[in-house]
Amino acid sequence: MEYIKNRFYEAALRKYEEYDKLRKNHSDVVVGKVTIGQVLSGMKGVPSLLTETSKLDPNEGIRFRGVALPELRKTIPRLCEHGEPLPEGLFYLMLIGEVPELEDISNLSKDWASRAIVPQHVFDVIDAMPKNARPMAQYVAAISAMASDSYFLNAMQAGVHKKYYWDSTYEDVMNLIARLPRVAAYIYRRSFHKGEHIDPDPRLDWAGNMAHMMGFNAPPHKRLMRLYLSIHADHEGGNVSAHATHLVGSTLANPYYAYAAGMLGLAGPLHGFANQNVLNWIFDMMRDLNDEDPPADKIRKYCKKFLDQGGVIPGYGHAVLRITDPRYDAQREFAEKFIKNDNLINIVNKLFNVVPPLLEATGKVKNPWPNVDAYSGALLRYYGIKEHQFYTVMFGVSRALGVLSSLLFDRVFGLPIERPTSYPLQWYKDVAEGKIKPNV
Repeated sequence: MEYIKNRFYEAALRKYEEYDKLRKNHSDVVVGKVTIGQVLSGMKGVPSLLTETSKLDPNEGIRFRGVALPELRKTIPRLCEHGEPLPEGLFYLMLIGEVPELEDISNLSKDWASRAIVPQHVFDVIDAMPKNARPMAQYVAAISAMASDSYFLNAMQAGVHKKYYWDSTYEDVMNLIARLPRVAAYIYRRSFHKGEHIDPDPRLDWAGNMAHMMGFNAPPHKRLMRLYLSIHADHEGGNVSAHATHLVGSTLANPYYAYAAGMLGLAGPLHGFANQNVLNWIFDMMRDLNDEDPPADKIRKYCKKFLDQGGVIPGYGHAVLRITDPRYDAQREFAEKFIKNDNLINIVNKLFNVVPPLLEATGKVKNPWPNVDAYSGALLRYYGIKEHQFYTVMFGVSRALGVLSSLLFDRVFGLPIERPTSYPLQWYKDVAEGKIKPNV
């Protein structure tokens, strides 16, 4: 068994033993009481999913296998002193549960490079679509087309025992992640650069190769890609893309189909479009103010008027966090280090000083601080990636690291098909009015 796979098997076996003891000995322990309000508001905050890879802490931000993002940015290896931690390192941590050494990352990078050959029929599927088709539509079609090579599907058809489901899932997950930069870059060049494609360079790391194939070869572009593909990788299990992947995977659909389902969820405007919405809002403000770099006082007046009229400033607030998103901080530090003067970046920084006090003053906002999307679009535009429609594809490439490592644990644990119960509106009304007592 090859290096990374063997490390995962050893770590997963220990984790399964913990899971099995919990399931057998403590299944009757109550972990939450569901209210009608929680049911009618999207089940926010209801503990009902098992996710190993990451967890949101309201006061610390996202923790990957228990390690906070700021600490990871210091400990995960990078290619050079002033570079960004490699996404391969974060994937290794989510999979194995240990912060990797450079040798671990090197093994993983080599493995992905050896798996990164995309079958020709996948490109044929993409090319059969209109060139003006949404990049995410092309991306999901390509992912589904790759399912013809599914090891898991073949194993299921051969009747493999369920305790070995993880093995063929592992092969699919690694093949899929390895191929995604090639597929995404192909769509980018097809949609926005007249189909002038760029061959992969197997000597490059996973994120650096994606930047190269998109046409961005300078070290700063590769550095940004490593940052972007790391900080968007996972966000615990209840967000739509993670939950959809888990839900479809619980039917024992192959990893390609499960991930494609997650990407269709990511394509929804309430999930993956946030950084585009931030940019559109800033450009509207610049146009309304007739100023490409308005001073802070001008921005403050505009924002206050916008809020007084019932508007919502995108990029601020979070359902869980009660602090500035550490992913925002990581991007801001990146900009402070590498970007000296840019109107759009300047506006984003001014908004950080202006918006939170205004939101706090309303008395209606639990978290007035910026989230990851408040910065990412401005960084992408500064480095020349100005095609907003493609941002969600980049998000999807990153999110694969988290949702697919989670899917592997679903197979290790042998989680059953997900099937919550539901009731009609009248049942909830009767319970609320005391006419019946819920037997749940």
